[in-house]
Amino acid sequence: MIKSYKDLVVYKRSFKLAMDIFWLTKKFPKEETYSLTSQINRSSRSITSNVSEGWAKRKFELVFKQHLIHALGSASETETWLEFALECKYIDEPTYKKHTDELEQIGKMLNKLYQNWKSYEK
Repeated sequence: MIKSYKDLVVYKRSFKLAMDIFWLTKKFPKEETYSLTSQINRSSRSITSNVSEGWAKRKFELVFKQHLIHALGSASETETWLEFALECKYIDEPTYKKHTDELEQIGKMLNKLYQNWKSYEK
């Protein structure tokens, strides 16, 4: 039974991914602190924060679904930043693939939640 946004598997997985990315970016060069490092951390955290913020507004189905759409956008943005990190040689191909595969799974879960959400009643 889902009593909180923290019970959603997509929340748990996106939170873990954001933390994994946070620790990964600790190894990025200092000159990237205010650009790539900041951007990839913000976009990965935005996935999770949109799920939790949307949950708080779940009584309003369209508002909740809009937050899921924003979370999907943040997942795509995070993938782009990972591609930059790969091209800049800050991460290797297996690390890139691991994180983009997880982003793909999170995206599928967000889409499924969007498609199957029923309006919250009472």
